[in-house]
Parts: sequence; structure tokens; C-alpha cells
Amino acid sequence: MPRNAGKSAPTAFVNARLVDPESRYDGPGALVVAEGVIADVARRPGFEALSPDVRVIDCNGAMLAPGLIDLRVKTGEPGSETKETLESAARAAAGGGVTSIVVQPDTDPTVDEPSVVDFILRRARDVELVHVHVAGAATKGLAGERMAEIGLMREAGAVYFTDADRPIVDSKVMRRILSYASGFGAIISHRPADPYLSAGAAATEGEFAGRMGLPAAPVVAERIMLERDMALAELTGAQLLVDQITCADALATLRRAKDRGLKVAATASINHLSFNELDIGDYRTFCKLTPPLRAEDDRQALIEALADGLVDIVVSAHAPAPAEDKRLPYDEAAPGAVGLETLLPGLLTLHHEERAPLVDLIRAVTLAPAQLLGLQAGRLAAGAPADLVLCDIDAPLVVDAARLMSKSKNSPFDGRRLQGQVLLTMVDGRVIHKTAQ
Repeated sequence: MPRNAGKSAPTAFVNARLVDPESRYDGPGALVVAEGVIADVARRPGFEALSPDVRVIDCNGAMLAPGLIDLRVKTGEPGSETKETLESAARAAAGGGVTSIVVQPDTDPTVDEPSVVDFILRRARDVELVHVHVAGAATKGLAGERMAEIGLMREAGAVYFTDADRPIVDSKVMRRILSYASGFGAIISHRPADPYLSAGAAATEGEFAGRMGLPAAPVVAERIMLERDMALAELTGAQLLVDQITCADALATLRRAKDRGLKVAATASINHLSFNELDIGDYRTFCKLTPPLRAEDDRQALIEALADGLVDIVVSAHAPAPAEDKRLPYDEAAPGAVGLETLLPGLLTLHHEERAPLVDLIRAVTLAPAQLLGLQAGRLAAGAPADLVLCDIDAPLVVDAARLMSKSKNSPFDGRRLQGQVLLTMVDGRVIHKTAQ
């Protein structure tokens, strides 16, 4: 927690549209923040009487919701600070209404021992912006061969364990990791991708990739690995987080697993909810991602899975890459996209298109990840952390990658027209971002 938490003057938000995923309330409301927490919530435009020392913010009907929690954020610190630092990532998060981030372990050095977890948490406290959590490596050096110090990293503060973009191919190693993690309730996150089918792929196999002449992998590579992971999760009783599910075939596997009562949750990236394989266009490297963009039928299936709750959580999959890594021939360019500042407006598109209720969309980036990690955030209730975002959900926005706060500018949303302007972001009762009016 930032050292200055709770030292700001009391603040009242009035004339807001409160969106609380815990109670499923979406309507007029007001809220008071004091000493770093939510002190009072009213389901009416204002309060009858407020102390003279309370600062009043008139929301003018803007949405007031819990701050977003992004479970999948890459930074370059330590080791590749030219891509992104913890401070630049935190500022980008604040600009996007994200109040908590989970940074990935694929840094240099790898986050595979407690000392590196401790280093990142100390650096984040020095930055004093958003809450920073750490995902530890599941295997030593992300090599997929030997289990990392999961227990010690959990004691040091790691919230889950993953090899990030690298699938753990050896089923015996994966079983050991899941078995060990199940003993003390640790979460294992894994990207489902059969590397023998997907190695070297720059696109999804199909007619479009064939015409483009790109090395491609079939979507069945995702389902094959997911089937294995579900079998091992059932065998071990472990809690598994499916990292960025993308295709209809894999969604069918996920549904069977949930129907059998397995302890499994799944994330989807805002990129795969917003774009399809055709967005590559004329070899647009900003749209080169891992997993690669899928067919439109898969994107539609993913949206439906989010709307009905099969997909639990939406992530930005923030993966910064500087221009020299992106402005290359398509199959040589680095995969990944920045997304902290476009996560909320991208998600709001599904609300404006009436694909899902607003409260359910907000739940996928607030309460759902909070409950998975055991955090108290993600709700608008007395005593909850005052981590909030105020957003004009109807305000037009044209994304200009050059103006993003991230050090890298590789956004597939560059030039896209969205709706949703973050007006204010608050963490522990402190305003950490405010849009100039």
C-alpha cells in the first residue's frame, strides 16, 4: 500500500452513476471517501448534509466504479527499462482507470525467487501510484523444466504463478507444479498452446494467413493444451487460471471443466474481444499478438462467453515493445500490444453495442479478479478500499498511440474511435490521475 494512503481530505462524489458489481447496482448515487476507504454510499444523487471540510466532486452523471484490476501486465523492469518501467506502467494504468496491476515474471532477472519479488514490491512502493502485485515464475528461468520456489515466493508476496507466454510442455512438471500449489491454495496460470503446433507462428492458420503468406498455427493447438491442463487440474485438485483463452473450441473445453466443478477460471484479453485476424490488414505489426488474433467467429464466441460468465476476467495483456522491435517484417516483429489505457474504453464498446450489461463488464475487470486474488477491492461498499475510477462512458475518444503514457506506443487501437474518457482515478483516497477539463 502506498505510504500516504488515507492522508487526503474527505471527498464526496455526488450526482454519479454508481456501478457496483458486488450488489449489481447500476443507478444514481453518491459516495464519500475518508481515510483511504469508502465511508458511505447512497443510492441517490447526494447526501442531505456534509461536513464543511468535505471536498465535493460533482460527477454530472459520469460512471463511478471500482478501480480496474489488471491481472496481466508486462513491464521492462528489471532488465529492459527502455520498453517500460514500473513508474511508466503505473502512470499508464492510472490514466486508464486501473488501480491495481499484476506484473509478469518474464523480466531480467526472471521473477523466480523471493528476492526478485521483494525488489519489485519495494520499487512499486517507491513509485506510490497504483497497487502493484507480482506474479512469480512457475518454473526456474521460465524453462519449463524445474519448479521454481513457489512457496517462498508466495510468502514474499507473489499472488499467482505462471511462465507467462511460455507453455509448460512437460506434463510431469506441470503435474508437480499443480500438486504442490494445491497444497496451500496457490493459483497457477497457464497459457494453453501446444508448442509443437504453434512454434514460429505469426498468425492463425486459415485462408487469410495463407493469402498473406504468414507462418501460422491452427486453433486446435490451444484446445489440445487446454484439454491436458484440465485433466491435470482434475487430477490434482489445483486452482487453475486459463491465460487468455481465444477460440470457440477451447471455450467448449472450458465449459465442460466448469460443469464438472473444477477450480478453474479464465481470462480473455481486450485485444481478442476487439479485433480479428483481418485487422492485420497490410501486415500491421501493432496487431501481431500472442496468442494471434483469431477468426471473427471466435471473437463473437468469446464475447458471448464473457456475457454469460464462462469467461471470468478481462485483461489488457499489456506488453510494451519499442518501435525498433515492431517496425520490422511481420513475421520478424515482436508480438504484443500496450493496453492499460485502452482496456476500459475498449470494454465499454461491448456495452455500447449492447452485448452485455455494464455492471457485468465492470465486474470482469474489478470484482472478479479481486475475488480470485483475495483482495478487498472491486466493490462500492462502506469499508472497501477507496480505489475508484470516474469515467464519462459516452465521451468520444480517438486513440492516438503517440500520446499514450506508456513508454512504448504499440497499440492496435491506434486511430480507432471509442467511447469512454477516464476523468479521475483514485487509489486509497488519493487522486492519482485527473483529466484536464
